[in-house]
Amino acid sequence: MLSFTKTTYTNADFKRLVSLLDADLKLRDGDEHDFYAQFNKIEKLQNTIVCYDGNIPIACGAFKEYEPAIVEIKRMFVLPEYRGQGTGHKVLKELETWAAELNYTACILETGKKQPEAISLYKKAGYSIIKNYGQYKHIENSVCMKKAIL
Repeated sequence: MLSFTKTTYTNADFKRLVSLLDADLKLRDGDEHDFYAQFNKIEKLQNTIVCYDGNIPIACGAFKEYEPAIVEIKRMFVLPEYRGQGTGHKVLKELETWAAELNYTACILETGKKQPEAISLYKKAGYSIIKNYGQYKHIENSVCMKKAIL
């Protein structure tokens, strides 16, 4: 049975999952990895979730405030052997619910064209593609998305 723990960037399981995410992204992004990595530091993430299958940490995600009413979803990852089972969607839903409880009204996120399974997950969860925002504004490989949560 899956369980979810609300925590912060200091959680050891969150850190381990993020290190696996970073290794995966380094392979996918190639030469562009260093550009993206600078925006994916975890040290300021106070709203993180770790998903457990029993005692095994299998997935994670986080959000941070982007604007007063909007959060940015960050650091979504599911262990490969748990993919395709709805785990990522459940983590995302937990993050959205938490953000709504804190009175945020929308979530935004950035993912890459080299992550088609992530794009598919977000579309199935009700996210729509928007114009690239912030540091991703002129980055061709980036796909930015948004969803109202209240």
